[in-house]
Amino acid sequence: MNDESPDLKTSSKPDGASPEATAGAAPPAGKKRRSKAAAKAEAVAIEARLGHTFADPSLLATAFTHVSALKSARRRGDSYQRLEFLGDHVLGLIVSDMLYRTFPKANEGELSKRLADLVRKETCADVAQSLGLLEGIKLGQVGASADARLRTSVIGDICEAVIGAIFLDGGYAAAEQFVQRNWEERMRTLKRPLRDPKTVLQEWAQGRGLPTPVYREVERSGPHHDPVFRIAVDLPGLAPAEGVGGSKRAAEKLAASAMIAREGVK
Repeated sequence: MNDESPDLKTSSKPDGASPEATAGAAPPAGKKRRSKAAAKAEAVAIEARLGHTFADPSLLATAFTHVSALKSARRRGDSYQRLEFLGDHVLGLIVSDMLYRTFPKANEGELSKRLADLVRKETCADVAQSLGLLEGIKLGQVGASADARLRTSVIGDICEAVIGAIFLDGGYAAAEQFVQRNWEERMRTLKRPLRDPKTVLQEWAQGRGLPTPVYREVERSGPHHDPVFRIAVDLPGLAPAEGVGGSKRAAEKLAASAMIAREGVK
C-alpha cells in the first residue's frame, strides 16, 4: 500500500465534500471502524501467508514500513531498516545450519558459495514475491512517486525485515520454520553455478594443453549509459562462442558458458 499512516489502509474523503467541510474534521466512526477492520484483515492475510501469527502486531507493521512513509525523517527506527539488519543475520545463521546439515561432504568454499546465493537480495525478493508480500509495503509520497526500481530495491530488504520481526516475536524456532519452508527447495535446486564459468573453461583448456581463453569485443551497441556488449571467446582449434550482456564481464561469462555447454565440459 502507498499510504503514509500506520494503518495498512486509510479512509478517503467522502465524495462531494468540500475542503472547508472536511478540513480538520474527524472521520465518521463507521469510517474508522471499517479502516481498522480492513487493516486487521490485511494483517491476518499476511500472517497466513507467512505462517506466523504475531503476538505483537506492531512488529509486522514496522517490517513493511518504508522510510518514505514515516512522518518524521528522524524516526528512521520506525521503518523496516533495523529489522532488516537483524533478519539478515538471522537468515544467514539459519541457512548456514541448513547447508551444513544437508551437504555433509561439501567443503567450506562450496558452502560459502551456496550461502551467498541463498541470502542475496534477489533470492529474498523472490521469496517475498512468491508470498505475495509486495502489496503490504507502505510507501510515502516520495517512495510512491519514484520509479519502479525503488520498489524493487527494497523487496529483499522487506523480506529480511519480516524474518527479523518473526524472530523477535516468536524466537529462533519460529524464524527457523519460516526460513526452512521458503528456502528448503531453493537450497536443493541451486539456480546459479557454484563456479565462475570463465574459471571452469580456463581449467578445462589447461587440462587439454590449450592456452588461456582469449575474450574479444565483437560489438557494442545501445546508448552510452546503457550499453550492450557482444563478446567472443577464442581457443585454438575450436569455433568461437559468443555471449551478450550489459557489461563486458557478464558477456564474457555468457560466452564461456556457451562454449562449456557446446563442448560438453563438466
